[in-house]
Order: sequence, then structure tokens, then C-alpha cells
Amino acid sequence: MAVAMSVAKIWRPSRVLGQAALLLLRRPGVRGLARSQPSRQQQQFPSLDDKPQFPGASAEFVDKLEFIQPNVISGIPIYRVMDRQGQIINPSEDPHLPQEEVLKLYRSMTLLNTMDRILYESQRQGRISFYMTNYGEEGTHVGSAAALDRTDLVFGQYREAAVGAAYAAKRANANRIVICYFGEGAASEGDAHAGFNFAATLECPIIFFCRNNGYAISTPTSEQYRGDGIAARGPGYGILSIRVDGNDVFAVYNATKEARRRAVAENQPFLIEAMTYRIGHHSTSDDSSAYRSVDEVNYWDKQDHPISRLRLYLLSQGWWDEEQEKAWRKQSRKKVMEAFEQAERKLKPNPNLLFSDVYQEMPAQLRRQQESLARHLQTYGEHYPLDHFDK
Repeated sequence: MAVAMSVAKIWRPSRVLGQAALLLLRRPGVRGLARSQPSRQQQQFPSLDDKPQFPGASAEFVDKLEFIQPNVISGIPIYRVMDRQGQIINPSEDPHLPQEEVLKLYRSMTLLNTMDRILYESQRQGRISFYMTNYGEEGTHVGSAAALDRTDLVFGQYREAAVGAAYAAKRANANRIVICYFGEGAASEGDAHAGFNFAATLECPIIFFCRNNGYAISTPTSEQYRGDGIAARGPGYGILSIRVDGNDVFAVYNATKEARRRAVAENQPFLIEAMTYRIGHHSTSDDSSAYRSVDEVNYWDKQDHPISRLRLYLLSQGWWDEEQEKAWRKQSRKKVMEAFEQAERKLKPNPNLLFSDVYQEMPAQLRRQQESLARHLQTYGEHYPLDHFDK
């Protein structure tokens, strides 16, 4: 598979101030970087003893007062393979996946879409309590998962900590990586910054996969940060980073596959920022019409949807048609409904499971909470259908 990551533009931090704050990594597997010429005059040193010897950074002295501007580049570019009509832009970036594998990607994305609709409607009917949809983000989920190995460890969102697991995999020389999924909102949490720093300094085989869908619940990205998104943070921590079109399942697949290969081979972290759009509400407890327009949502739903893009690709290859589309949509709905009805017939989990599977020995505070719940259920048992719960 030809995946030219130099075209994809994986970024790594520069050791030069000014306009060279981010430099393109010239070729895979090389940790060193070519230096660009700084815009201001650097001092010349007659001997090594005269050069900066600070242990905290490798840099040059300058003789002009100048603060580093936040917009040192116009913006990290977005790597893509397909255009919005499903056409391959650069043939050398085509992953050349076989027909059955592409069809599997498409069926997985549409099955996820079908499941979203059924479970969202079920919550509105009171059949489940809470649900979070994936509308518009199917390409990021399926494309990245398809590029992983079965032995890799996946930490799904929300608010993940995964660096310790990656460090353990490194020490065990297990030939596996950890992938940690999170949103751009979670990237504002302190845990994200600590994770980035630990992963870089300990050189852990981990992929930080950020799904930037434009909103942290109701807070738009314009109010979340002032920098150039999430990918721009990677170089500051010493992490190879890339920004991809999250609505292009092939671009996500290529970037994740190459990042995985190098994370295993070189024992170092990678940051992938997948640019996408959350078409649905943040959750069933959210009404996104309060903070964004219907026209905005409709644009992404109709003009730049990851499922539509992949369907156009399949149609252009002659691998899919309208009859297959109708049959699969009907089949996928039946599949989800059967699984849902089977789950409804099962007893609800035992309430005591709220307190288990966290600590080997339950701490006193948690034990008091468990005892408090037991007393509450005993006193007000008529208000709780305990017969519906597993004993």
C-alpha cells in the first residue's frame, strides 16, 4: 500500500524559533529535522563553548527582542484521499483496499447509522435512559479501527487515560500499540496535557486520536481554544502529529495505519486530529438547535457526509447500486432491532455492580455508599421494580 506520509504532512516540533516552529518531517523513520532559515540574525559563535548550553532546550541565541507569534503558520493542512464526490485525488495515496474490505467499511458505517436512529428513537420512547449518537462521525470510528491490529488496546471515550497501558506494552515488547479516542473538548482537560507529556518523554507506542467535531457539547471550537486546533499541540510536546479529513474514511485509514506502524517500530506517540462534524445532538439530553442553525447542520448532512462520500466511491467502482443499498438498509435495521429486542428481554444488571470492578478491596467510603443504597431500596422498594434486576 502506497501511503506517502510526506504528502500527508506529519508534523514534528522544530528546535528553531520564529517561522520554523513547525517543520515537515522529510521521510518516515527519521527523528532529525532539516532546519529552515530563521527570519532574524543569529549570532555566530567562534567555538562550541560560546553556544547555548541550557539543558532544557536546544536553540540559538538571537540579538533582537521578538515574541513568538501564535500563528507561525497559516494552519496545519488537512490530509485527504477522496474529494466530496468520492473521487481519489492523488492515485499514490489510494490504499487500494480490496472490494470486500471497502464494502465492510461501508456496511459498518451504515449499520452504525441505523443503530443510532433506532436507539435515539428508543430513548425518546422511554425504552432506554441515555444515548449518544455518531451521526456524521462514522468515518473517524470505522476508518481508524480498520487500521488497527487485533492485539492493540483500544480506549474509547470519554476522558481517557491510556499512557500507562502503552508504557506497559513498550516494556513488554509486545508489538502492540494503544489508541486513545477523545474529542477536542476533552483535549482541554488537564489529563490530556499530562498524557501527551508522559507519552512523549517515556516514548510510548500510543496513538492519540482526537475527533474534532466542532463542539464540546454546546461550546463551539471558537470558544474552546485560540490556537490552531489540536494537531498544533503535538509539536509542543514532541509528538508527531497530523490533521486528516475525518469525513474521508480512506484518509483516516491511511493515517492510522502509518501511525500504528511507526509507533510499534520506533516506540513513540502520534497525534491524529480528525476534522469532522457532529450532525446529531451531543446526547439525548441535548438540544443542539439552541446553539447552532439548521442550515449549518443540513450542509454537513447533505454536502459532506462520510457515508455519502464512500457510497459515491463504491458506485464509481461498480461495487454497489441502489438495489443493494435498499436491501442492506432493510437488513441492517432488522439486525439492530433483533439485537435490541433480545437485550430488552434480559434482566437489568444487579445494582451492586455500581460499586464493583474498580478496586480489588472496596474502600470504606464506597462501602458506606453501597450500604446507603441498600437501606434506600429496602425502605422505598415499592418505587423500584427490583424484580427486573438480576439478583
